[in-house]
Amino acid sequence: MPDRQIAAVPQKFLCEHTPSKSRVMALVSHSAGPASLQAVLTCRDSELAHHAAQLLCRALASSPKAWKAEAAEELCGQLPDAPAASLRQAVTYALARAWPTDAGSLIAWPRQFEEAELHEEDEADDLELQEQETRTPHDARLRDLPGPVVQITTLREYHVHDRELLVKTATAQGWTPLPAEELDGDDPHDIVGAVMWLSRHDEVIDGADNVTDQSAGHQLRVEDGDEVADWSAEPVTAQFGTGWRLSAQDTDKRSISTEWGDTPDFATLFQATEHDCDGEECEDCGWQLTPRTADLLYTALTVLADQAYDDAETLGDQPVTAEEKGEWELFARLPKLTHGCDMQWRRRMARALDDLADDLEHGHWPEPTCTAEELVLHLALREAPSYLDDIKDNDGSPHHKLPVHDDDYDFDACKDLLFQDHDVLMLYSPRFDGIEDPDGDVNRQLGIGDLRPAAWFEPFDNVEARDPHRGFRH
Repeated sequence: MPDRQIAAVPQKFLCEHTPSKSRVMALVSHSAGPASLQAVLTCRDSELAHHAAQLLCRALASSPKAWKAEAAEELCGQLPDAPAASLRQAVTYALARAWPTDAGSLIAWPRQFEEAELHEEDEADDLELQEQETRTPHDARLRDLPGPVVQITTLREYHVHDRELLVKTATAQGWTPLPAEELDGDDPHDIVGAVMWLSRHDEVIDGADNVTDQSAGHQLRVEDGDEVADWSAEPVTAQFGTGWRLSAQDTDKRSISTEWGDTPDFATLFQATEHDCDGEECEDCGWQLTPRTADLLYTALTVLADQAYDDAETLGDQPVTAEEKGEWELFARLPKLTHGCDMQWRRRMARALDDLADDLEHGHWPEPTCTAEELVLHLALREAPSYLDDIKDNDGSPHHKLPVHDDDYDFDACKDLLFQDHDVLMLYSPRFDGIEDPDGDVNRQLGIGDLRPAAWFEPFDNVEARDPHRGFRH
């Protein structure tokens, strides 16, 4: 162990989270031994700890002149005194690219020991490389590889909002720009190279925001003339289609006029492709929401929404009683624990149906964003097949003009693919009385969450929430 201070350099700042606390750590390196984690601060709020680590990473990539202390002080104001003081000190170290360390806090060893460790690492790398060469030779052609080969093409677009920060971040991580003579006038600082370097290592890039992240993949097949890229005589191309935002904007007018009134142009909104497997099941043919399926589901959603608005207006704040259940089109079909909800809650249920129908009108799968949408979508999927009989008996229905597809009317697949889970249906079973309470033993064991009616409109954590100011249809 050294008996003097070792000059160390901070490389990155990380977080460690436990149920009771969070810690920010600095990854520091030095020339006399291995890199090490050094404690920065501890606090109880995991989000504040995460923001602190992000702020320190920005400080590491910035210069003292360009650094704006306001953000650090704002964050320090939210922390207790001790971690706030530690954060201020860490910012100073990060800007100086130096991390003072006490004797014994970093490991240093004799030169021969370091060389021995490097030799062992080289031997391990050689063994791993030999194993990879045996399993997947680097120069193999597609026909020489025994297993399936999947080709993934990724499309990413970044908006560089802070060019100086981006370049400094990339430089701190080992990037060097192209020589000046190789750069063109449009990119004299090799911003493209810096973004490419950082995107290989980090999902979040300091100084740039990811505006597009898409992937397209398929399995290569020798019989189809495919080849791995290094041997391919043709350039590798991928089709990502038109932008979904443009599609959503254009679909505001994608409707057709019929004797039944204006109806969404589902043939354009959901352009299903034919299966190329001769009717046999195969892994490459994924299920599609077809125009005919979308049309019936849209009909069910809009009819149920009309019924819900009418029921809500008539019922008001009165409970649904057992004697009057037959008088109500929708709310008598909901789980019993909702029968005492008020008029505003019922109007929000009607709007949940409208929201899912609106998804279809704009060419999107109706994937629920909250518990209310999950339940009404279950009702609509149960209702949708019944409209097919009415349509078959009416030759003038625009439904008959929609293209026919093998996946038409597969509402069981809708149930499998449109939901994250089916926990809400447990509310119908007397066996699970009380399951809605998040503090209940069974609820906690199964990790169900809050299924009480008041929480039905809370957006799920992993979806984009609806616009809270969107209003009601009537």
